[in-house]
Amino acid sequence: MLMPVVWLIDAYRAGERGQVRALVDALGYPCETKTLEYRTSRFMPHVLGRATLDGIEPGSRAQLRPPWPDLVVSCGVRNEPVCRWIREQSGGRSRYVHVGRPWGPLEQFDLVITTPQYRVAEAPNVLRNPLTLHSLDAARLALARSEWQPVFAALPQPRIAVLAGGDSGPFTLGPKAAARLGREVSAQAADSGGSLLVTTSSRTRASAVEALQLELRQPAHFHRWRAGDTANPYVGMLAWADRIVVTGDSIAMLSEACATGVPVQMFDLGGMRADHPVDRDFRLGGSLYAGLLRWGWAPLTRDITEVHRQLRESGRVNWLDEAPPASGADSGASDLERSVAAVRSLLGEA
Repeated sequence: MLMPVVWLIDAYRAGERGQVRALVDALGYPCETKTLEYRTSRFMPHVLGRATLDGIEPGSRAQLRPPWPDLVVSCGVRNEPVCRWIREQSGGRSRYVHVGRPWGPLEQFDLVITTPQYRVAEAPNVLRNPLTLHSLDAARLALARSEWQPVFAALPQPRIAVLAGGDSGPFTLGPKAAARLGREVSAQAADSGGSLLVTTSSRTRASAVEALQLELRQPAHFHRWRAGDTANPYVGMLAWADRIVVTGDSIAMLSEACATGVPVQMFDLGGMRADHPVDRDFRLGGSLYAGLLRWGWAPLTRDITEVHRQLRESGRVNWLDEAPPASGADSGASDLERSVAAVRSLLGEA
């Protein structure tokens, strides 16, 4: 029996790119990756839910020629018209799997793999995972543990990894929130006699980086994210952590933290819990997004508090001011395993 052939219409945002590539790698089918260039002036194909190549440059169109694949995997609104066009050209034989937020009607997809913050309706062709897909596994963690042993092994246990994200939707990681994060993780490390492994990210604003670092009191390894940094200790911190604290804005970092199997806690930037008011950083864009989230059309926004709620109810993650959960490990199949099984079923495999 011939293996299915996959076309990966690659994502144009880094976080989504990691998700679709993780899915395709896990499937193990022969795959061609198509990287497209988009015509920024053409947005009606996305809005109208059309099946067309009108939104991409001529050079990108030249990549899309028969023989048509058995499976098309992609994400992002700009890729939806392209994937619909491929399926149409194949006479419906090419199956279309979309990862993340679907913008078109659900009947336009063969399978949607999504997460709670997008609030996608239940449907036979929708798989809702608690967290996003990623490629972090035991082998990668073991390699990172070995690589970073000279740096982290001497730090006192328990080692608490602290992963700082940034502004997201209505939530703001500014100096106030960052300073509060630094104080709270320092107090926990002091109580346990442990140390801190702290990293910022590409979304952490400079003022928040400074405020966070200023409040760290315990033995700590502090990494300030820089573009092009080839010695990023992020995975090494995950591999050496006895416990992980993640700012609640980042579902991607929460997903990878939970994959380690150690206890995971979320940090409330402010406004993530209605019954826990804190002094918040003001951001005009955050206030406008909060209004859109409350009164606007749901498909235009994402509500990451749905992720928080489900993770906490399942016992996988607690808030930083609560006792750590027993473990961050999933009790069942992983999100990636569920996704692979759903795709194989779509293609008629057992």
